[in-house]
Amino acid sequence: MTTVSTSPLHQQLETSLQQILPEARLKLSSLPGLPEIRLWLLDPDNLERAFASEETQQLLDEPPYWGFCWGSGLALARWILDHPEQVRGKRVLDFGSGSGIVAIACALAGASASIACDLDPGAQRACQLNADLNQIPLQVAGDFFAIDQPLDLLLAADVLYDRDNYPLLEHFKTRASQCLIADSRVRHLERPDYRKIATLSGQTWPDLGEPLEFRQVALYQSV
Repeated sequence: MTTVSTSPLHQQLETSLQQILPEARLKLSSLPGLPEIRLWLLDPDNLERAFASEETQQLLDEPPYWGFCWGSGLALARWILDHPEQVRGKRVLDFGSGSGIVAIACALAGASASIACDLDPGAQRACQLNADLNQIPLQVAGDFFAIDQPLDLLLAADVLYDRDNYPLLEHFKTRASQCLIADSRVRHLERPDYRKIATLSGQTWPDLGEPLEFRQVALYQSV
């Protein structure tokens, strides 16, 4: 297994990461329950020390979400690979893509086009780096509202942690024929336009020691 990358993207990501955590590194990571995909993620050794107050503040100000594979994204990626007919031949967009895990799974499952969309420039670089690692084609976008091509399927994982994001659920439906929302924090999405179709298992990686209840991921489908 290759454990070192000298690509410019990798170097850019580590440089941006070290502006937040000076000693941080990226590590080539295998994912629990998802052997088909590997990702460059934050080395868990970087999480096993005490952080200086300045580092803690920097983490709060500029959290490198893309350095983790969040549990809902991992669960949704597993579900996609187990149900490739849901994405095969479709144009799909992964909203708030982070590490790119869901968009990568869609590409592996046969999507005709897979778009990883995230406002964070670091996440955009991470999506491209991880797509290159898994040897799949991926479109990377920043501004969701600037994307004007038609979409068959829109996917989003862990976007409902902030209630200010709830209006997006209605907007998603205007942009794609179908929407899939995976979330570990919302057990019952009380909206008539989305129905719960499954409860999945997922774990954030590197492991943050989340409570077991947050390893149960609700999957909702637009109706």
